[in-house]
Amino acid sequence: MTYTAEREIVALCGKLEQAHHDKDADALMACFAPGAVIYDLAPPLGQRGHDRSEVQAWLDTWQGPISLTAAEVDLVVSGDLAYSSALNRIGGTKTDGANVDLWFRTTMCFRRTGSGWRILHGHSSVPFLMDGSDRAALDLRP
Repeated sequence: MTYTAEREIVALCGKLEQAHHDKDADALMACFAPGAVIYDLAPPLGQRGHDRSEVQAWLDTWQGPISLTAAEVDLVVSGDLAYSSALNRIGGTKTDGANVDLWFRTTMCFRRTGSGWRILHGHSSVPFLMDGSDRAALDLRP
C-alpha cells in the first residue's frame, strides 16, 4: 500500500462525506465510477450506478446538512484496486422533523482511474434480529 494511494482514497471518502453534508447530488455521484455496483440501505436490492434524480430526491428528504462519518475504518490498497470496511454514522433532521442517528456497516471497493480514485462497489447494510421478527437492528452502536 502506498501512502499516496491511501491519502487519495481518504480524500475521496472526505468528498463523499462533504457531498452528503452539502446535499450535493452531483458531487456525491462524482465519487463513484460509472456503472458502479451499489447495494444501498434503501431498495432495490442492488443497482448499477446512481440515478441523479433519485439521489437528489433522497437528499431533499433532509431538512439541513447530513452528517456522515466513518469509524473503525480498515483500508487495503493493492496497485490500482483497494477496499475498505467501516462502521458509518449518519445523522440529521428529516423534513418531517424526525431526527436520525443511525450506525450501519459499509464495504467499498475502489479503482484508480485516469481521473483519480473512484468507488467501484458500495455495500451498506444493517443487521436484522434473528429472533423471527426479521426487524432491522437500528439501535446498535459500536
